[in-house]
Formats: sequence, structure tokens, C-alpha cells
Amino acid sequence: MPIGALLSPLGPSLVAPAPAASSARRNGASRRRFIAETKLAMDGRSFDLIEHEDPNLSTFLLKLFNEWDDRKTRGLFHHDISSCESKVLPGEYNFIATLIEGRDQKKRPTEFRMDEVLQPFDSGKFNFTKVSPSEVVFRFNETDKDSVQYFDAAPDTVSASSTAILINVSPIGYCHVLLTPKIQDCLPQRIDQESFLIAMYVAREARNPFFRVGYNSLGGFATINHLHFQAYYLKAQYPVEKAAAENLMTIGNGVSIARLVDYPVKGFAFEGGASLEDLSDVVSKLCVILQENNRPFNVLISDSGKRVFLLPQQCVDVYLLQYQCYAEKQLLGKASQEFLDMRINPAIWELSGHLVLKRRKDYDEASEANICRFLVEAALSETEFQDLSGCVLDFLTSPLGCNSDT
Repeated sequence: MPIGALLSPLGPSLVAPAPAASSARRNGASRRRFIAETKLAMDGRSFDLIEHEDPNLSTFLLKLFNEWDDRKTRGLFHHDISSCESKVLPGEYNFIATLIEGRDQKKRPTEFRMDEVLQPFDSGKFNFTKVSPSEVVFRFNETDKDSVQYFDAAPDTVSASSTAILINVSPIGYCHVLLTPKIQDCLPQRIDQESFLIAMYVAREARNPFFRVGYNSLGGFATINHLHFQAYYLKAQYPVEKAAAENLMTIGNGVSIARLVDYPVKGFAFEGGASLEDLSDVVSKLCVILQENNRPFNVLISDSGKRVFLLPQQCVDVYLLQYQCYAEKQLLGKASQEFLDMRINPAIWELSGHLVLKRRKDYDEASEANICRFLVEAALSETEFQDLSGCVLDFLTSPLGCNSDT
């Protein structure tokens, strides 16, 4: 399926937008102001967190930036991300820390069990069909056309087949949005091959390495049981993207699977293949296997869909055949008190190296050493990873694995 077919038509808000600002102000002054307000401190030096004036931004990102800026102007976010402090921690990994005081108290609450990765959709709980229409940025449908078409005035409806992009009202970075495949179908938070391919297509359409797409499973710190991915723009390389990787296997379609080495979080890195669809197919099948075996996980789609990181979460056997993930340990108060007090969750952005801290004390005292200890506590042990890696490789080489068309 060509990306043009997927993203045609693509229109802004499903409601009438606020009166448009002039092109010069929207594309120039407002973005320069954001650059001036948002700096990333690195060993006493500063550099721009967002480079809006990049002449090579794709049409998709330009439109997305404009619509997100519009929602910021309308005051739809719980906090002003442009006023939040960010810094790179000195050390081997250069973790990125951002201070957003009280963010955890403003987010929508988690309303599901922590010990089950697959749970049915519950219309009585919060879901994305209940958001304000003003939070909807784009919608798009699959068509038979081969080229991308953008419409500046989309109808005020969302069909059952529409995928929507919504603002994240509690952003942790610039242009933080939610991708909700087939939003009106009310799918639970679980990966399938079609929805994962949509996320891969969106990453490719951005055509920018600083716009990443992420996924958290239930038990892996997703907070809403309604199928969604997240994405935002951060002009810095994530530590996980810089981590060394040791190749484990290259399968028949050319996709290579490697393991991360010398990084606090154990995980897999995928790349290659004859097409984006090949890469998407391999990763999505492994995600399905993990969730069907009640293993929480997180995914980062990097480099415009050319590379994908799959980070399985810790799942400890506390009683015979009774497993406990880190999120459940945290809920029961069994995690380290230091990290419980910090109210920090190891979701995809944190595991990738961008840590959101909620207290000034934690931000001021943040160091590579304590961030590594936190990530190691939530991550798989070497023994767990070796066991899981063996299962993954066995699956990839099995008749039911990624060498098949099932």
C-alpha cells in the first residue's frame, strides 16, 4: 500500500478551525519564538530543541506543526511545554531530562488492570471517542490513489474507517500527538499487523529522523485501553538510537534483528528488508506473540520507519506461573522507594532515554547513575533476555514465523 494511498485525504481539525493567523506569523515569528523559549542545556551550553525553520520539512510535518501550534494558541494543553526546562545529563549515554512539575497529577488516570496485556475495550472508561473535537488534528483514510492529497477543510465527521491524529493534552515534547487507528472501531490497546503498518507509514511520511513514533502496551505503561501510538518531535538523538547492537539473525526477507549491547535496557533492534512492509510485518508479528503471552513491551519507530526498537518489559515469576510486571510492582508499592517517590514510569520515551521528571528536586539531582539504576530495575535481566531471545529466534525461523505469509 503506498503512503499516498494511506494519507489521502488528510485534513486538519474535524471542527471549524480558529481564525487562521497570517502565513508569515504562523510559519515564521511564532516558530522563532518557540525556538527562543525552548533550549536544551548540555554541559553548560545550549542549543535549539526545535528547528522550525528547516526548509526540508515534509508537507506532512509542516501541516502538523501548524495545527499543533494552533491548539497551543487556543490553550488546549495542560501545561506550556515551551516553558519546561530540559537538559542532557553528562556521561556515557547523554540521557535527556525534562522537568514538567505535576504532570502525573494532570494526566487522565489509568483505568485497567496492570497484570494483563490484553484486555477488552470498555466503552464505560475514558476512550478517544470522548475527546473534544478541538483535540483532533487530522484524519485520514485509505484510498486507491497513489499520491498524497491534503485538504484544508475536512468534513466534521469521522467514519468508522478513519484514523485520527489527536493532540496529547499533556505533552512531553513539541508536537506531541496521538495516532489512533480506526478510532471509531474502538479497538483495545493491542498491536495487529494493519495498525502497526499505519504507524510505520506515518513515521515514513514525516521524513524526519527527529519525529519518532512510540507504542506502550498495557502493563508497559499505556494509560488508555484504546488503540493508540504516540509521536513527537525532539531534535536530539535518543540514547537508545546511539546504542551499539549485536546482530542475531537476518531472515529471508532481508530484515535483520540485533540485540542492544552496553545499554541499561535489554531489547531488540530491527532494520532492513526489501520494503517498509517487510520490516513492519516482522516487528508486528513479534509484538503479537509477546502480547498473547502476557508480556508487556514498548516499541520505538525510529529514523522515519527505517529502524524499530522492541523493548520487552520485566516480568518476574513471583509465584509458580504467577508473573508480575514492573507496572504491577509499582502499583503494589514493591518497586524501589526512591523511584516510587520520583513518580517516574518506564514507558517508551523513558526507556529510549528521554526522562520526564515531575519534581524540581529530582530534576536538579538527576544523574546518569540514578537513571541507569531506574532503567535496570524495570528492564529484563540478562538471563530473562537470553531466554526470551531464544524464543524470538525460534519463532522467526519457524513455519509460523516471519518467513511465512500468515
